[in-house]
Amino acid sequence: MLGSHAAGAQGYPSQPVTFVVSFAAGGVADVVARLVAQKLGDNGVGKFVVENRGGAGGNLAARVVSTAAADGYTVLATTTALAINATASRNKGYATEDLRAVAIVALASDVMAVHPGNSAKSIRELIANAGDRGIAYGTPGLGTGPYIAAAYFYQEVAKTKAVHVPFSGGAPAVAAAVGNHVDVINVSLPTAQPQIEQGALRGLGIPSPQRSSALPNVPTYGEAGFSNFYSATWVGFFVPASTSDAIVEKLNAAINEAVKSPESQQKLKSIGFDPMIKTTAESAEYARNEVALWGKMSKAIGFTTE
Repeated sequence: MLGSHAAGAQGYPSQPVTFVVSFAAGGVADVVARLVAQKLGDNGVGKFVVENRGGAGGNLAARVVSTAAADGYTVLATTTALAINATASRNKGYATEDLRAVAIVALASDVMAVHPGNSAKSIRELIANAGDRGIAYGTPGLGTGPYIAAAYFYQEVAKTKAVHVPFSGGAPAVAAAVGNHVDVINVSLPTAQPQIEQGALRGLGIPSPQRSSALPNVPTYGEAGFSNFYSATWVGFFVPASTSDAIVEKLNAAINEAVKSPESQQKLKSIGFDPMIKTTAESAEYARNEVALWGKMSKAIGFTTE
């Protein structure tokens, strides 16, 4: 059996590999998956095709891949939603343990931003100004990473009164903030980056260990006194859990090589993502930590979904 696994890995891939993307075309998972697929083809690794299977908050694609043949030819391309759904989603149709991390390749922090007319110049000022009225905060919607992290932050970390204003995505939330219709928004950094750069919004904080290279003038939450609170969107690749080590290692090396290219690095940074290069062991550990982190926040705010 071990010999057949090794032989299979040596000839892998001998047929097209399908990246099953958890969300619709045009989203971050789709953009990253297509970028990596193109680069893998350019590098002569093989033919990689992208298939969008959006639905159920990312669970549909995860379910498809979790039950696919464990031969390396069906690969899930997904986001932080996988870690969120591990705890928050009651009827996923699969177990998170049915999937194995191959590579985590891109990371974009969330960002807290306000209209430039808002008197708050920092997170501390925003909270102090809220008083008994509280804060009306906009997010891309219930169940999204920015919503869960923001609800946890205001409730458990800042201990301040806050009212959630859900939108149907990051772009509508940003538009509402630009129109000064909400006190603050909490969204993924790439969504608000252009408006912050142009001055249509003021970035108050990045929940990241260090400042973002995309918005170096926006301080971290830690600089405002809220250390060890992190929230970000990542994109990664996963396969069925029983896929052989040899195939996973080969796929990890090929994907990392694709991400290391100057073209890939430039593209990822241009859309607000920091490239990440992780071994299979590091990717697996990162995914486990993310499941624990989002599970803690989801439970604290009492969030669950079907």
